[in-house]
Amino acid sequence: MKLFFAALGLAAYVTAALAQLPIPVPGQPQPQPQPQSQPAAGRGGRGPQANATPVRQVTAPIPTAVEVTGPGEFFETFMDDYDDVKKTATPAKDTYAKFNYEAREYFVTGTTSAGAPYKTRIVVRKPKENARYNGLILAESMHPSGNPWVFHFTQTYAMTNGVIGLEILTSTPAGLTAANEARYKTLDVPNGAANDILAQVGALVKSKRNDNPLAGLATRKMILAGSSASAGVATAYLTNAHMSMRLDGGAPIYDGFLPTSANGQIPRLDVPTILVPTMREVFAGNGTTQPDNDKLRVYEFAGMAHIDSRVAGGYYPDPCKYPISRYPLGAEMAVALDKLFTWVDKSVEPPHADRYYVDFNPDNKPKLDRDKGSLLALDEFGNVRGGIRNTYVDVPVKSFHVPNEGAEPRLASPNRFIAARRINGQDPDAQLCGLANFETALAKDQLKKLYKSPQEYVKRVTQRYDELVKQGWALPLYREMVVAEASRVTF
Repeated sequence: MKLFFAALGLAAYVTAALAQLPIPVPGQPQPQPQPQSQPAAGRGGRGPQANATPVRQVTAPIPTAVEVTGPGEFFETFMDDYDDVKKTATPAKDTYAKFNYEAREYFVTGTTSAGAPYKTRIVVRKPKENARYNGLILAESMHPSGNPWVFHFTQTYAMTNGVIGLEILTSTPAGLTAANEARYKTLDVPNGAANDILAQVGALVKSKRNDNPLAGLATRKMILAGSSASAGVATAYLTNAHMSMRLDGGAPIYDGFLPTSANGQIPRLDVPTILVPTMREVFAGNGTTQPDNDKLRVYEFAGMAHIDSRVAGGYYPDPCKYPISRYPLGAEMAVALDKLFTWVDKSVEPPHADRYYVDFNPDNKPKLDRDKGSLLALDEFGNVRGGIRNTYVDVPVKSFHVPNEGAEPRLASPNRFIAARRINGQDPDAQLCGLANFETALAKDQLKKLYKSPQEYVKRVTQRYDELVKQGWALPLYREMVVAEASRVTF
């Protein structure tokens, strides 16, 4: 069974991202995930400050793990991709095959610091050939909707380079049990167990235990990431547990953090962290003004939406009022991921970067952006000023705006992920579209004036991409994709 998500409604712009809906349980109202404690947010707030007294550190217990192969099928949470060139969906098994990866499932059993027993599952996505493993782990809690979003967004980077994806269930297993009761009925994740589970699973995969799912593999560093709701889980962990829950000897369990598609301020830590708020957070004034420090960078990528509607299969056919964005979120998010891995693994500090520019002057905005109340300062083409730049906004043929809306009337035959969630009064169309940017094509006359010819446009894109690579804001891995897309533009 494949998954997609029923996500935040438009009201979520001023509420916590943790309200996103979990995996649907057939025939039942959808339970809300328990909010995790997290720091104060807000573009003007200071957030939590460093503790005045030392934190008491404890060694995280190491749970037990066993690989699971049945009964029934593995519940695959890595969602379908969408091939924007072939206009077809790509199931997870085909993505794994393309990169010669595999997904292996384990049940992990332990006890929380409050004495509550738990039994959860983890999924290890790794190269089939152990020699391809590069020693780096991208860990994240399973999003309540059922996807490891950061690994999904950055799949090309991660699987090309041999990064292991570690997905950890920290919320209710009800959706898994509903899909395959025989396999998952013994899972039990108590409320409030997320920090203990993250710490203990992390300690397990860094241990020399025989039941370590990565036993025999040389792991150098492991980061904890998350997107939206799972970013909230990661932020709660780094705020409330990272400094106190440690490996034997006092070393940190996670060597760095990457909360994305979220906002909020974080305390000063002893390991590197890169925050990646998107246009959606800043649009509503919920971004962060927290300054960088020796262990923190805040990266805001111009054009980036809350979710990668370009590849997320649930957006096809398009259920939104305005054309969904084809901005390659994954290619930009991979820049942040690569810089964090380089920081934690090689101690190379990444550069600082401009944030999005904001203003409060509606006269500076196109009508649609003005009507939506955007705080973002826009250039002459309608793209956000400031932030980390890329060819899509610096050599534009489109402008990218936030937020999108559900189509009216709703699509008669939507993607099955949406259709499955049109129950109990839910409006997954509006919820899903509210997480996406939309794009507006520049007029052909405007393109001719800017670039003279399609050939000149491709030349300009190629030159700009190569400049960004030299500056460290683009990866050579994605150059072929970007130039190929530019070559398909006509005017």
